[in-house]
Amino acid sequence: MKRSQVNAIIREAKEVFERHCWILPPNPVWDVTDFGLGDFQNIGLTLVNLSEQPEYCEKIMYIKKGQVTPTHYHAVKKEDIICRWGVLAIEISSDQDTVRLQVNGEYQDLPTNKPILLSAGERITIPQGVRHSFWADSEYVIAGEVSTANDDERDNFFDNPKIGRFTGIIEDEPALVKLVSDK
Repeated sequence: MKRSQVNAIIREAKEVFERHCWILPPNPVWDVTDFGLGDFQNIGLTLVNLSEQPEYCEKIMYIKKGQVTPTHYHAVKKEDIICRWGVLAIEISSDQDTVRLQVNGEYQDLPTNKPILLSAGERITIPQGVRHSFWADSEYVIAGEVSTANDDERDNFFDNPKIGRFTGIIEDEPALVKLVSDK
């Protein structure tokens, strides 16, 4: 991706967050990724790390309609994904027909390999090892993530072996913000 594209995405995400009264903390850490596939409009995600501590992490995500975060799992991280605005679709991938997970704090037997829709305020708890993907089922989604310690470099395991967690950036203009992947 070109840095100019990343900057435009950050401007758009900031505008959406502000429109919905999500005020970012000073110096948040941004992450804009096409998962190394070069198709951000269809396979992409914009995240802001609000807090990263050794024990936990909090993120806010901007997901545009048509963008999928591809199927992956975490070996160490347990996460709550919370729909803050819009309708978030999450698909749990498994060779089992159902999986028992918490939705809004209560255990449910959920169908696998089909979308589970979360409206604003609803959340799902994804434990370690559970394969999942997600996307906006509305025009866009603002979603939150609260999780155990975050390790984007070593704890994202994708079904597609061509996926890389971070995007290569072509520098064609100055960066608006430093990305988590910028060295």
